[in-house]
Amino acid sequence: MAADSEPESEVFEITDFTTASEWERFISKVEEVLNDWKLIGNSLGKPLEKGIFTSGTWEEKSDEIFFADFKFTITHHYLVQESTDKEGRDELLEDVIPQSMQDLLCMNNDFPPRAHCLVRWYGLREFVVIAPAAHSDAVLSESKCNLLLSSVSIALGNTGCQVPLFVQIHHKWRRMYLGECQGPGVRTDFEMVHLRKVPNQYTHLSGLLDIFKSKIGCPLTPLPPVSIAIRFTYVLQDWQQYFWPQQPPDIDALVGGEVGGLEFGKLPFGACEDPISELHLATTWPHLTEGIIVDNDVYSDLDPIQAPHWSVRVRKADNPQCLLGDFVTEFFKICRRKESTDEILGRSTFEEEGKEIADITHALSKLTEPTPVPIHKLSVSNMVHTAKKKIRKHRGVEESPLNNDVLNTILLFLFPDAASEKQLDGTTSTDNNPPPEDYSLYNQFKSAPSDSLTYKLALCLCMINFYHGGLKGVAHLWQEFVLEMRFRWENNFLIPGLANGPPDLRCCLLHQKLQMLNCCIERKKARDEGKKTSASDNVTNTYPGDAGKAGDQLGADHLKDTEKEKGEVGKSWDSWSDSEEEFFECLSDTEELKGNGQESGKKGGPREMANLKPEGRLHQHGKLTLLHNGEPLYIPVTQEPAPMTEDLLEEQSEVLAKLGTSAEGAHLRARMQSACLLSDMESFKAANPGCFLEDFVRWYSPRDYIEEEVIDEKGNVILKGDLSARMKIPSNMWVEAWETAKPIPARRQRRLFDDTREAEKVLHYLAIQKPADLARHLLPCVIHAAVLKVKEEESLENISSVKKIIKQIVSHSSKVLHFPNPEDKKLEEIIHQITSVEAIIARARSLKAKFGTEKCEQEEEKEDLERFVSCLLEQPEVLVTGAGRGHAGRIIHKLFVSAQRAAAMALPEEEVKRMGSPEERRQNSVSDFPPPAGRELILRTTVPRPAPYSKALPQRMYSVLTKEDFRLAGAFSSDTSFF
Repeated sequence: MAADSEPESEVFEITDFTTASEWERFISKVEEVLNDWKLIGNSLGKPLEKGIFTSGTWEEKSDEIFFADFKFTITHHYLVQESTDKEGRDELLEDVIPQSMQDLLCMNNDFPPRAHCLVRWYGLREFVVIAPAAHSDAVLSESKCNLLLSSVSIALGNTGCQVPLFVQIHHKWRRMYLGECQGPGVRTDFEMVHLRKVPNQYTHLSGLLDIFKSKIGCPLTPLPPVSIAIRFTYVLQDWQQYFWPQQPPDIDALVGGEVGGLEFGKLPFGACEDPISELHLATTWPHLTEGIIVDNDVYSDLDPIQAPHWSVRVRKADNPQCLLGDFVTEFFKICRRKESTDEILGRSTFEEEGKEIADITHALSKLTEPTPVPIHKLSVSNMVHTAKKKIRKHRGVEESPLNNDVLNTILLFLFPDAASEKQLDGTTSTDNNPPPEDYSLYNQFKSAPSDSLTYKLALCLCMINFYHGGLKGVAHLWQEFVLEMRFRWENNFLIPGLANGPPDLRCCLLHQKLQMLNCCIERKKARDEGKKTSASDNVTNTYPGDAGKAGDQLGADHLKDTEKEKGEVGKSWDSWSDSEEEFFECLSDTEELKGNGQESGKKGGPREMANLKPEGRLHQHGKLTLLHNGEPLYIPVTQEPAPMTEDLLEEQSEVLAKLGTSAEGAHLRARMQSACLLSDMESFKAANPGCFLEDFVRWYSPRDYIEEEVIDEKGNVILKGDLSARMKIPSNMWVEAWETAKPIPARRQRRLFDDTREAEKVLHYLAIQKPADLARHLLPCVIHAAVLKVKEEESLENISSVKKIIKQIVSHSSKVLHFPNPEDKKLEEIIHQITSVEAIIARARSLKAKFGTEKCEQEEEKEDLERFVSCLLEQPEVLVTGAGRGHAGRIIHKLFVSAQRAAAMALPEEEVKRMGSPEERRQNSVSDFPPPAGRELILRTTVPRPAPYSKALPQRMYSVLTKEDFRLAGAFSSDTSFF
């Protein structure tokens, strides 16, 4: 038994060498990706055009691959070019070197201003990079780097891919890459050196040539000539002869009334600091050979003034502080505040004592008082008196968020009529000047017209928030504004800066509310004036003859307005409310009927109605007569429909929608919507005793009265009229309303529009607005003002790219602001776009000032410089025409010279002593340019490697030397046919 169990207890460990290792899986995955992207074989493209690396389109494709559990990203970068597939592609010689090897020698795109670092270092149009996926991951050990390079080499050999494949090693900030490119019998190794400190022998051309030649190791004794391209970059930071023209805002200019950045009604504009921080001048020698120039540690022929190519780029200041952008941003921040006005200013601010309590009950009780409302002289002191008195009770004058001078200036700006000695005549002043081109922009932004009170209020609040007390100042001004609105309502003063008529639904809700309040003041004022007129004339009843005369007079006065069309409803409230007819509020039905000589129980048929005295006539309606008694048909004085703001309309539509679709609900909905129709019918009956529905329809809706020519019994052709089909539907709303209507003139009807109630609703709505709500309401106006300001400033500079951005801002804003509650993120995007445009315009002005475009006397020179400045704004790098001898080149030279002189004068004495002899100091002071901030060199040649009989292949080395960085990037090709 024991012997039998022994074999079972032994464990055999079998190693299966056919299973793929992690390394092999990694190589396989790389090959799979290269095959998927169709990077196999040789694909020769067109020769590279000059500047294509910057102007062309670069695209990339990415995928993820794993080496065990370490994740890499593999990315294919390539320049998009037209396809060059030809039928004769198969006939291409097998030994043609890969496209990337040919690109190493191309000189058309040596120093691209904007490109991937590998494109700049090696001049490649296509390459693949394998890099650690996580930003913090890095391939640091030499063994891992070699393992990755081996993987790349095997994958390229297995697939026949001729696109260079790079591996990123070390930390990502170092931008270290190693790579390889394989072709038929050839291979290029991409190597790199990155140092912090530069060995002295490699700071000049001769030392770098030594490295290049030793690396090539060419066995030929007369070494083929080395082609050299050199670029030195000089940085100008100190603008000596130029000061930033943007004056800092003068806080005291406001009260003094000076025109400046802080004038109320005008937004500031411009950058507070120079938006151009540096100017980079690149001097380039594109085609040099080894023996032509000398550049070593003792002497150099490379004088920037003599360089054949100059190019310039400007470095923009990071997020320069821009006044307009800051204004709008700070105002937008109010939208996120939660505090109410009470909490910001303190609850005691709004408490009133004794007679100062003005709640709604007291406001309504004033309507029953028989004495007319006393009208005091309107002045700024009256406007602010109440609020200031309240604030002073609980705090010192100096503690008020806004001082008197600032507050009075703002209120005079908002209410210019307060400064005039004469009382308001009830009309708002309007200029006869044609509106500007962008006047209708408020329709798109749903803001308010640029000459309106709402728009001005938005600008004032914006400025108060930025310069005078921030949120507390905003709350204080808003409280004063609300008090002013109540003052105007109670004293019958119209609000200036608002268009006449009902609320404009194309504007923001706050503007609509103010228009609604103006409508209420207008109605109330007309009614009060009517009471005064009737009291002075001692007229208590209106007789038929008098009514007719009054109607005739009014008709003569307003004939032009009323003869528009037959279907006109009637004249506006103003046209009759100042007549001798007194307005009565809600009278009972009994009083109404008694006033018309009828008993309360009778409906009043045509005969009884014919005996009534006509009332409320406006004027005769042409030659029309009543159908049944032949009396002239009179247009009645009617009530105007109630003006509505968009929130009231929405509320009304919700109520109507809740009635449902049942017959009863539909009937009730129709009755609610026909209140205006019923009022007009009653007015018509009062003005035309003995009339019928047909008479009303002929005036109110002529299309519903159809006349036809018929032949009577005597054979004469006569016109016979009849109601339309819809009017004959049994129990339709018109017939029902006509039967219900009593002959009551408009002045005795229940008001369709209760101006007192609506005004109190508006005033209450204004009073409960938090600063955040207010900012939300007015933000469209602020954005509208900012866009107008940007347009105005752009028109002075004429920058085509800015015009396009402004159009995009208008389009974007009109979409975002039309919705009731736009998202904060979208609003921030709009504000950011406005700020970026402001920065671009500020940069344009900065460059124009630096290059003196306005001072040029010669037209040709001025055009050249303006074109140059325009290109600097829109292109990453601009070629200077004529290099150092051109118009722009001479100015750049002067800028560097003045900066150098200033630097030399600023040197401390120790530095001057350290320079050595006076001769040395003189030589140093002569230099027009500082030491180059960057030195770039590209060395190229074609030599056979590794043996004299090998194929001649391209060799290239790129070097860049800056103050804290030294990099060598070499691409060395070798023939692998026999090696």
